[in-house]
Amino acid sequence: MPRARKTPSIANSARPEPEVTGPVSPDLDQEEAQEEPFDGLAALAEPEPLPHDEDKEEKIDTALVPYDPLQRYLSEIRRYPLLTVEEEHDLAIRYKEHNDIEAAYRLVTANLRLVVMFARRYERAVHNLLDLIQEGSIGLMEAVRNFDPYRGVRFPSYAVWWVRAYIIRYLMNNWRMVKLGTTQAQRKLFFNLQREKERLEAEGFSPAPKLIAQQLGVKEEEVVEMEQRMSARDLSLDTPMNAEEEEGTSLIDFIADKHANAEETVAVAEYRELMREKMAAFARTLKGKEEVIFRTRLLAEEPVTLQEIGDQYGISRERIRQLESRLKKKLKDFLLREIKDVKGLNIGFVEEQ
Repeated sequence: MPRARKTPSIANSARPEPEVTGPVSPDLDQEEAQEEPFDGLAALAEPEPLPHDEDKEEKIDTALVPYDPLQRYLSEIRRYPLLTVEEEHDLAIRYKEHNDIEAAYRLVTANLRLVVMFARRYERAVHNLLDLIQEGSIGLMEAVRNFDPYRGVRFPSYAVWWVRAYIIRYLMNNWRMVKLGTTQAQRKLFFNLQREKERLEAEGFSPAPKLIAQQLGVKEEEVVEMEQRMSARDLSLDTPMNAEEEEGTSLIDFIADKHANAEETVAVAEYRELMREKMAAFARTLKGKEEVIFRTRLLAEEPVTLQEIGDQYGISRERIRQLESRLKKKLKDFLLREIKDVKGLNIGFVEEQ
């Protein structure tokens, strides 16, 4: 499928929105589309006049924007005819049963106008409508890949959900520098919070977070959090606190440094050295099975199993577990005697430094 180039358009939001008379509901009936062509899309895709004389050619060469990529794309997709119900079903079966790429190509190209209509619903949220069209086209191709023609559902009715899902995902990932709507509840609030507030106000209710949470089936604190996140703009941590000063105190200066300071670093290093010495001293007090268990179970980065040690000495796994439990108690008592200011040592896991 030919993909439109991501060429920046000038003031897409300022372009008057034309009336779309084609079907836009999820239950799109393509038979009606055949009888009543996409008049709204046709209005969007007026063919560009070709230069027939030197005056027109001179005007095109000196224009700030030689052509509008969106209009060019709409003109291109008008070349692909819509499908009848029978053609659509036959193509879907050919792709599902025989992996016919040509059939999939025709299904996609015949429904590109559907993508444009859904993309226009969210046109005000982006700078370039072609970005939404491209994402919706990817969703359309995913719909072709997953469509089951034997379920008795029209392909456009099935595809609209994939197209809408990909467009919405793009908006959520690119609407702000900091992503919003990463959970199901947040996504619901992202798209319905403002609408629900306006509905409650129209009915005479105060749109308090508790009431909105009840209506949308989410937690009250999630409503409060989303209101705060959507009302606040993105702000760089390097932004100066005083707008008149280019170099001065910035927001990042007020963020606590979680890295250890020099004093803590030295204290941790001394503690590790002390523990290394005491563990070595404790190891010198062990013999036989206890020494093997201590070195291969408690100090090893990849401890051997109890069964392996048991097989080495010809005893059961349970007996090795009992010896290990007794050894841990001895280690705890030893460390408490040697290090007077350490309380409640956790010796279930010993890291060799």
